[in-house]
Amino acid sequence: MKLLTLALLITVNLCTGAQDPSVLTLTQTIPLPGVKGRFDHFAIDAKGHRLFIAALGNNTLEIVDLAGGRPLKSITGLHKPTGVLFLAEKNQIAVANGDDGTLKVFDGISYGLVNTLGGLENADNLRFDPKTKRIYAGYAKGALGIVDSETMQQVGSIKLGAHPESFQLETEGPRIFVNVTDAKHIAVIDRETKSVVTTWPMTQFHAHFPMAMDQGHHRLFVGCRSPARLIIFDTANGHLVIDVALSGDTDDLFFDAKRAQIYASCGDGFVDVIKQGDADHYQVRDRIRTRPGARTSFFSPELDALYLAVPHHQDQPAELRVLRPRE
Repeated sequence: MKLLTLALLITVNLCTGAQDPSVLTLTQTIPLPGVKGRFDHFAIDAKGHRLFIAALGNNTLEIVDLAGGRPLKSITGLHKPTGVLFLAEKNQIAVANGDDGTLKVFDGISYGLVNTLGGLENADNLRFDPKTKRIYAGYAKGALGIVDSETMQQVGSIKLGAHPESFQLETEGPRIFVNVTDAKHIAVIDRETKSVVTTWPMTQFHAHFPMAMDQGHHRLFVGCRSPARLIIFDTANGHLVIDVALSGDTDDLFFDAKRAQIYASCGDGFVDVIKQGDADHYQVRDRIRTRPGARTSFFSPELDALYLAVPHHQDQPAELRVLRPRE
């Protein structure tokens, strides 16, 4: 009888072990009423607890009060808003517009328009270099535009082989890594010489859109859709270290340095969590079910949360889900 009881206990433990709490816990859901269509990129004002969401399909910039858990403001009249930057020193929000090729800058208090820069056809991702105070904007059929954030004038351009998707700037070096998806490679740019110094071919893995970095271990993370894999490169030499299975239709990647794990939001309806054992070893730790189409996200180390935009679908309204890592 004792042996039977022990066997039953072991069986129960094995079954319930598969139901361990998720690595990410849903702590809040913030409705986004009236927002239709798909989302693109995010930016954050961590000190002011504001999240800025490019609602591309709605032609609006949605501003969310994270502390209050409510929509704060909807800036209308945009034209396919894509990239977003929060310029903390000036308390301004820069928004790239793909349809009219503009970079529009809004005041962070009144939310009024303060500046418009044109000439950035098919404007997309935005990144900011705090050392030089320059904005880098992916645009056109293949270029990164360089914008002086003080004057909001374009001061240069770096030619690429095709339209750039996600790109990342080194903080302790001069390089920019760019997903040039249609050219089937990753371009490595020296931003001091404003030129492409090398390219890393993507021959086996295609449709590479999102990108993140672990600069401490010299690793570049690239999300691919065909096949659905996470690709890890050594940034010192461009060698492929390892690839890991992902859920389908990935669109955003973030590295959580505190916990040594990667978050990948995927349109198939999952957020994948990949654990970094060390610089060369990775494995899927969890797959958190969300909603099909919810592929746009933003991780804030300062606020220790992953923000996931869930688009409107049939009778289900759009919403922002706040997921917090479990210690």
